[in-house]
Amino acid sequence: MRYLPKSDSDRREMLDAIGADSLEALFAHLPASVRLNRPLDLPSGISEYEIVRYFRERAAQNADDYSCFLGAGVYRHFRPVLVDTVVSRGEFLTSYTPYQAEISQGTLTTIFEFQTMICQLTGMEVANASMYDGSTAMAEAAMMAVRITRKNRVLVARSVHPEYREVLRTYAKNQEMPVEEFGYAAEMGTLDLAELERQLSGPPTAAVIVQSPNFFGIVEPVQQAAELAHRAGALLVAVFTEAVSLGILHPPEDVDIVAGELQSFALTPSYGGPYAGIIATKERFVRQMPGRLVGETIDADGNRAFCLTLATREQHIRREKATSNICTNQALLALMASVFMAVYGKQGLRELALQNLAKAHYLAGRLQPRFCGKFFNEFTVRMEGKSPDAVNRALLRQRIIGGLPLGRFYPELADSLLLCATEMSRREEMDQLAEAIQ
Repeated sequence: MRYLPKSDSDRREMLDAIGADSLEALFAHLPASVRLNRPLDLPSGISEYEIVRYFRERAAQNADDYSCFLGAGVYRHFRPVLVDTVVSRGEFLTSYTPYQAEISQGTLTTIFEFQTMICQLTGMEVANASMYDGSTAMAEAAMMAVRITRKNRVLVARSVHPEYREVLRTYAKNQEMPVEEFGYAAEMGTLDLAELERQLSGPPTAAVIVQSPNFFGIVEPVQQAAELAHRAGALLVAVFTEAVSLGILHPPEDVDIVAGELQSFALTPSYGGPYAGIIATKERFVRQMPGRLVGETIDADGNRAFCLTLATREQHIRREKATSNICTNQALLALMASVFMAVYGKQGLRELALQNLAKAHYLAGRLQPRFCGKFFNEFTVRMEGKSPDAVNRALLRQRIIGGLPLGRFYPELADSLLLCATEMSRREEMDQLAEAIQ
């Protein structure tokens, strides 16, 4: 819709039509004590070319030519231009819940394909039509496990993203869902399986939650954790924040529920969101899955067609039967991820993951990772005799965005930085970073 400013004669005609003498008459019902009887304290208007110049000057201040080694749940990956070309189509930008299948086949098809590709990535049998983000997906997965097992205790690894754990505790606060944590091995940086086994021998547990690659970038022994959880009658929830890792790691098919974040699949960092999360699971758990599910059917003429097959929120069924209060999904952002997966394909995603692996291991070879566990594209480095914050300030002066100081979340790692290298990291940038840190 174009912006068409109103002329004085337009305003006069409108006032005459409603029987008002002036604009002020529209506010006559308001008490004088709450009315501002002076112009707003704003600068006067400027011309269009001055506005254009102003924003060009502001744009020049953006850090678009900095090299970046910050990950920690939000990653800098290449975005194919085709993504924006597709999602900018009006029918996607304006789409809402596709209740009327007969006029929503395009949207339903894209959601169905999204679900299919997520199942292929995760090794699960069914996936929903996206969640708000990875952190809320993890919390919803925990509540899903509580409903399935009819137990309420949840064990979560300390190597899971600390902000995801905070969201889980927020969800659990009024759910009568005790959340307890278990640690990580000091040398490997992986799950402390012995501590997990001890905690599982305590009160009945609904779910064990692990992340792989974990917050330190290290690949976890998910299969062993699943065996311990299942032996104790608990479900295993596997979480991922770096979706690109699924291009090379074995799918977490030994687990019961997968919750993850798709930011890496063509979603820009955007100062922290919005993003798109997913939940995928075994078919036998589908009725406890939150959100909605698009299914394939045939129409009256026998043609392939799609419709909303499952919608388990309170808008559709009785409140006491609802699995979640999730009121929408991230359909447009999930579509971005779908286009990304379609563009790269199975082989392309594997090659992308291998690039990330190679870049991170090249950088790690110039430094000394703190943990000796196998890692993907992130790793932890101890700053010998230096403050991580001071190191980051020095890097910024060289137009380098450094890593995440871990002391904020892990006091025992206050001397360490979490660094990330992706396909966007160039060799000369990594060499510059290594020289600046050493």
